[in-house]
Amino acid sequence: MIQTAFETSKDVDLILFAIEATSKEIGRGDSLILQKIKEANKKTILLINKIDLVKKEELLKLIEIYRKEYDFEAIIPISAKAGKENEQIIKAIENALEEGPKYYDDGTYTDQTIRIITEETIREKALKLLDDEVPHGIYVEVQKLKKGKTRENKPIFNIEAVIYCERDSHKGIIIGKGGSKLKQIGIYAREDLEKILGEKVNIQTWVKVRKDWQDEETIVKKYKINN
Repeated sequence: MIQTAFETSKDVDLILFAIEATSKEIGRGDSLILQKIKEANKKTILLINKIDLVKKEELLKLIEIYRKEYDFEAIIPISAKAGKENEQIIKAIENALEEGPKYYDDGTYTDQTIRIITEETIREKALKLLDDEVPHGIYVEVQKLKKGKTRENKPIFNIEAVIYCERDSHKGIIIGKGGSKLKQIGIYAREDLEKILGEKVNIQTWVKVRKDWQDEETIVKKYKINN
């Protein structure tokens, strides 16, 4: 992972370099990273974490040590545990980056299709609600996705989806007593999808057994692409 980070540093627009405030000097590992940053000669923001564990005087000394080593775009003392500096970090990133070309229209936040988003959302809710009761051997297939109108003439997405599992015993667990678990999955998925799509959503789900589906290349390939 470290080697990959070093190799890709030459192609990035900005580097975030995180160190610990408890350091008294530039350690061996941080020195190596710093050298790679110098070689890449890229804009870099220095994040000094765990400031809650040191005195202000010690922090100022550490800042001065690193300031002499590289011309950082910004040096931001933080406490990841508290998370109060998130906005400051985002602002520093925005200031350091140049405005690029507009690849997507305003309001577009994903290049995934509605069908894929729906399948992934239902699968996520199923795995979360089932916890360890059913292994991750389930997948979701949207069989119908049609935009219509409600009785009040408001837009609504009508979705029909099938949750496939590998065993008959898993089917009963997914459905739950009186269909309670399947109903819960549908409710949570609908709530998320309505926020994502900005429209009303109606979901109908079924559970079917499809043994050895993980051996089917087209299905496995789809999940590899989406994940």
